[in-house]
Amino acid sequence: MTIDPAAVARNIAAVRAAVAARTDRPVRLVAVTKGFDEQAVMAALAAGADGIGENYAQEMVAKAAALAGPVAETVPGPERPFSARIPWHFIGQLQRNKVKAIVPLGVALWQTIDRLDLARELARRQPGATVLVQVNTTGEAQKGGCEPGEAAVLVADCGGLGLTVTGLMTVGPTGPAEGARAGFRRLRQMANDLGLADCSMGMSADLEVAVDEGATIVRLGSRLFGPRG
Repeated sequence: MTIDPAAVARNIAAVRAAVAARTDRPVRLVAVTKGFDEQAVMAALAAGADGIGENYAQEMVAKAAALAGPVAETVPGPERPFSARIPWHFIGQLQRNKVKAIVPLGVALWQTIDRLDLARELARRQPGATVLVQVNTTGEAQKGGCEPGEAAVLVADCGGLGLTVTGLMTVGPTGPAEGARAGFRRLRQMANDLGLADCSMGMSADLEVAVDEGATIVRLGSRLFGPRG
């Protein structure tokens, strides 16, 4: 699918304005490029996105490889591969056996740590990695995440493994945006109770509700790039 960098820039500016109209709190914008190629990554970074979110390890590896090729030569910066300077966020459900493949890409934030065995594998492969603990606030099994009552223990376990836990993450329920409000509010309160600054919550359909309820990171795909093919 062809990406129009000018349209992406306009969309990111519109999102920034929408966020600023609801809060003066800093909110990081993660551009979710699932289903789009490396041109979406380039366009989002050029327009000032704070991070690039990937759901699938194989797709992330492929994009990083493409960005290490000729396209990277047009991007000024320090003397290291452009792909290594991308603020990658892994935001999909993660299998332990995929960690090894994406650690070398320099993931800035692992957003979906939802169980101890995964935390152990990441701590072994990338000591001190920065992570969020994913919490299932909807009861929908397909959304992933630990149970709310398990979050505090998992946060402590991650810290004990040497991981840097900066916050919590959740995915809103399927349906109208307003239906996400209670879960988002609960996540923000949980993070506050644990002394964690970050709440990654809110996607294209429920951005405004997430910002209202205290999001510090939002994950947007179609709102920036249009519908996936």
